[in-house]
Amino acid sequence: MSLDLKRQLIAQLVESSRLLRNYINHRAKGRGTTRAQWIVLFRLRQQEGLSQVDLADVLELQPISLVRLLDRLVEHALLERRPDPRDRRANQLFLTASGRQLVDDLDSLRDAIASDVLRDVPAHAIETSLRTLVDIKERIKGAGETPADIAIK
Repeated sequence: MSLDLKRQLIAQLVESSRLLRNYINHRAKGRGTTRAQWIVLFRLRQQEGLSQVDLADVLELQPISLVRLLDRLVEHALLERRPDPRDRRANQLFLTASGRQLVDDLDSLRDAIASDVLRDVPAHAIETSLRTLVDIKERIKGAGETPADIAIK
């Protein structure tokens, strides 16, 4: 495969990712949320009780960036912080009933976005693209590891 073709693929991934983020943000605003808030709510539905530090790590965000986002979610009564019984310096994060309802409602939006964006794309093309993107993601993750990180595994 030519280097030019690889460059074109990377350029398309970057541009498509940016456009998809913007599209999701636009659609999420119609539900009174943002893509970033949606991601936090979705992750907490999967793993309630995470600490702020652990959630920042899972989402690959700087803790200070996450704190501002969490503050907004608390202000909107979508999430609550509870003291961690094992570490009095930490808080655990839990969805409120309103937060759980919102993230459940957002599932239908996620389905609609997937249907809109992937309309008329054959299933085999989606499967191939998904495998390729997972492989690319793993290569990117591996590229950031040092030899010491690899030895620990």
